[in-house]
Amino acid sequence: MAAAQPVLSVPPLTAEQIDRLVAPIALYPDPLLAQILIASTYPLEVVEADRWLQVLANAALRGDDLTAVLRQQAWDPSIKSLSAFRGVLRMIDDNLSWTEQLGNAFLAQQADVMDAVQRLRRLAETAGSLASGPQQTVSGPQSEIAIEPVSPETVYVPVYNPLCAFGAWPAPDYPPYSFGTWSGYCVPVLEFGGGIYPSFGFWAWGFFEWRRHHIRIDHNRFAQFHPRHEPSGEVWQHNPAHRHSVPYADPGTAARFLGPAATARREFRGFPATEAAPRAGGVAATPPGDSVLTPNVIRGVREPEITEPPFFQSFGRGADARGDAARGFSSRMSPPRAMPAMPAPSFHAAPPPSFGGGRR
Repeated sequence: MAAAQPVLSVPPLTAEQIDRLVAPIALYPDPLLAQILIASTYPLEVVEADRWLQVLANAALRGDDLTAVLRQQAWDPSIKSLSAFRGVLRMIDDNLSWTEQLGNAFLAQQADVMDAVQRLRRLAETAGSLASGPQQTVSGPQSEIAIEPVSPETVYVPVYNPLCAFGAWPAPDYPPYSFGTWSGYCVPVLEFGGGIYPSFGFWAWGFFEWRRHHIRIDHNRFAQFHPRHEPSGEVWQHNPAHRHSVPYADPGTAARFLGPAATARREFRGFPATEAAPRAGGVAATPPGDSVLTPNVIRGVREPEITEPPFFQSFGRGADARGDAARGFSSRMSPPRAMPAMPAPSFHAAPPPSFGGGRR
């Protein structure tokens, strides 16, 4: 009998590559950051939820009405939580390439991603950007900095320029991702818009255990979003059912969540057999985590996109992913709703994002 072939993984991202991914959200409050990291592993549901919230009838839902409708949706509870933070949900949908990269990094290197958050928070603290104030409380030893809302009923989302908030960026070859429209000078302080009053008090169902590199689950809050589907353990685990048709970034991650047979299926769909496989024509692939500037087919603007591994290779990128979400929209929404044609917004032409999701 032939020996079983080992499941190969792409080389892990370096600390510099992970830092640039988490920089735009590293200074967010812990409860919100946990939901973003989890949601980024389900990019297709991010697209669906953002499109759903753009329907006028859904956008008007508030309070108990919104809670009741969200309970009927099949999305992961992290996606439902972000429905209270509509500006944040729009940001991660508008920047889908970055969201894919962040989610794949979190799946493959969860401990490294959490360490990167702490590393950047220490830099921000040293630069004078991160401190307690009326909006948030910064606490903990320097190795485990926690950021919590002053009041659990009001959440303030910081707006900052990653090139300024952390002081001199330590890796110039890997500049941080940035989604705002910034002026030509650096002001290393956090700005806050109006507070967001989540319509439901149980949205923050996950909290960090920084030292153990876990996200722990509050089962009582989780059950409010996904009754009768609570996980059996106390620590969050990725649920492949919410991944849908989005492929995993490499055979090792696919095998971990789908079983060894996923590697054969992945290669059958045309993925590289190993991480060292060259591109067609003998041109070597860009190393994982490196990026090039290519036209963004979703927004018509230029933004960094990782070229290897091919996160959406099985069904195309960007616009194709949204098309796939739209085709599955009516079958997964409850109740089904007609989807009006939505113009593609241009976030580069807008001022720094305003994260209002509730009443100001």
